[in-house]
Amino acid sequence: MSECEFVILGAGAIGSIVGGHLARAGHEVVMLARGQRASLLQQRGISIRGLTQFTTPVRTLSDPQQLRRAGALIVAIKTPGTDAALAALRHVQFDVALSLQNGLLKDEMLARAFGSERVLGALADTSGELQSDGAVLFTRNVGIYVGELDGRDSARAQRLAQQLQDSGVQAAASAEIVTLEWSKFCAWVGLMALSVTTRALTWRFLCDPDSALLLVRLMRETGALAARRGIALSDQAVLPSATLCRIDEQAAVALLMRIGAQYQRTAPAHRMSSLQDIEAGRPLEVNETLGYACEQARGLGLALPLMEAFYRLIAAVDRLRPQAAAPR
Repeated sequence: MSECEFVILGAGAIGSIVGGHLARAGHEVVMLARGQRASLLQQRGISIRGLTQFTTPVRTLSDPQQLRRAGALIVAIKTPGTDAALAALRHVQFDVALSLQNGLLKDEMLARAFGSERVLGALADTSGELQSDGAVLFTRNVGIYVGELDGRDSARAQRLAQQLQDSGVQAAASAEIVTLEWSKFCAWVGLMALSVTTRALTWRFLCDPDSALLLVRLMRETGALAARRGIALSDQAVLPSATLCRIDEQAAVALLMRIGAQYQRTAPAHRMSSLQDIEAGRPLEVNETLGYACEQARGLGLALPLMEAFYRLIAAVDRLRPQAAAPR
């Protein structure tokens, strides 16, 4: 196989949502998957239910050596093992590469693998859950944002965002992608930590005053790291990060609890991917996310005591529980 429009690395929930929508819209898509997941996609295609419902055939490969050239690489695997997965794709000529993974390390890994000139920043406020029958439950379709990491506008970011939007996945290009990535990360740190420790549906821990307070304090520590890096925050993220880091603490808790009530009304079954991972016995994205932030803070002489505590706790949980390898 020589050329295709999109290569999706990872066929879990987010990879299947993006790849399935693009394939249904008529784009030439290759899903890189392995094991039982690859076999199922080859036999049945991608099935999406929830916010929309369809099944579409999609080309699926387990061996990346069969690829030679592609327009865009979209990384949608879990962060553990990303460097090895990208190393297996270094021979492929991609026009552009972007990652929908959680955390901030993802852009650095792509730059090391393919060169910084090919990397777009990206984030997904898009959620789903891989079901036991192989279908994906599509639960949240707020937006995928893409943009140049140097802050300029570009035709390639605009084009890619429009292709996603036209396929049915809400998307937009942004010249402030670094701000948006940090704003999402600021929220995700707290959401991930509380989902793992409470094992609760998203709306439940957002509506609880104690877990909401811890989430606010984790967000503010992450916001302090962003400020030390000279990066402003935005409210255009999974949570209104800028506001939650700026207003009175009790007002921030009250705001989070109102957001939780909205989740209860609009997405009552929503579970963070980290909660899905821990219940399925999959490795947690802790070292590449919370661990990365703690390392960055130490290098800047910045103390993040609550994040450091959650990082150590969740890393211990990850090591001490039984784990099962998950297809991607």
